Amino acid sequence: MKDTGDFEGFVSARSPALLRTAYLLCGGDRGAAEDLLQDVLERMYPRWRRIRGEPEAYARAALANASANRWRRRSRRVAEAPLHDTAAPSVRGPEESVVDRDHVVRALAALPEKMRAVLVLRFFDDLSEADTAAAMSCSPGTVKSQTSRGLARLRELLGTSDDVLNGSR
Repeated sequence: MKDTGDFEGFVSARSPALLRTAYLLCGGDRGAAEDLLQDVLERMYPRWRRIRGEPEAYARAALANASANRWRRRSRRVAEAPLHDTAAPSVRGPEESVVDRDHVVRALAALPEKMRAVLVLRFFDDLSEADTAAAMSCSPGTVKSQTSRGLARLRELLGTSDDVLNGSR
């Protein structure tokens, strides 16, 4: 039987990885990612003894579902406008990889939540099609089609080939 010490150990050990997943699911908004992860962990705590199987898989599924619910709620709110626009750097230096990652995160943020969740679970968390389908409560065929469409849309948004998506230029 699981006890609260197990939960504390799980949170200590897996929070950084789960936060990275939440960050990508939230489209690069660190504050929203922290809130999302905290909400999921808060909901997991009272259910901890009843969670069957891998708690990390349960947490990832809960993150994907909570992220989709979060975007549904936000779509009913008035859109926020940035206070200022930042100009792109004129000369690229060693920070190039950071900028590329930022572009990928922004492109992920532009995708629909289900498509984004599929790509994050498949490629960032390295889940199989079957595991991703189980986490999202959908069929493997849906995972395949969302993956294909999502990668095509990312290429379109980034205006590039697979090089940037794979981390090289």
